[in-house]
Amino acid sequence: MSKLWFRYSAMGAGKSIHLLQVANNYESNSKRVALFTALIDNRSGEAGVIESRLGVKRRAETFDVDTVFDARLVGPSVSCILVDEAQFLTPDQVRQLHRLVHDLGVPAICYGLRSDFRGEPFPGSAMLLTCADAIEELRRTCACDRKATMNMRLDAAGNRVREGEQVQVGGDESYRAVCPSCFYLEWEAE
Repeated sequence: MSKLWFRYSAMGAGKSIHLLQVANNYESNSKRVALFTALIDNRSGEAGVIESRLGVKRRAETFDVDTVFDARLVGPSVSCILVDEAQFLTPDQVRQLHRLVHDLGVPAICYGLRSDFRGEPFPGSAMLLTCADAIEELRRTCACDRKATMNMRLDAAGNRVREGEQVQVGGDESYRAVCPSCFYLEWEAE
């Protein structure tokens, strides 16, 4: 039985490199994968690129709020659907993927953040936590050596940002993965 997977973590835990590794594993067995990433993610300088912090990158199809995940989009003879930046999926798109997995018998593995810099869920992540047939946490360590599960947004000077739009694409210059203790300690400190 095929499943909809949600593999989540704090930022910088290796979600993208894990996705690229899974794609390589399928393709090394002559299987075809459908790769998707959020149109909004242009950290590599252009949209439609899945890139890990280790420098490994690959082109992918993009999705935005108007994308409909169906058999025509995925294409024939696909052995696995891989979605990076899955927190940017809409709840309806998560439902479409879930239905697609169970109608076509093709697994879909979604990689993303569970929560934003305020500790609030992304709508796509909340729906993945609801609909996914399997959920896995990829681990990252906080500077204090505890497990990092939260994301802290930083301004250009490295100070914590507590308010703003939920979506602001950025990497290590804009975010820091922290444990809950550090998240709340620094929340109360200012």
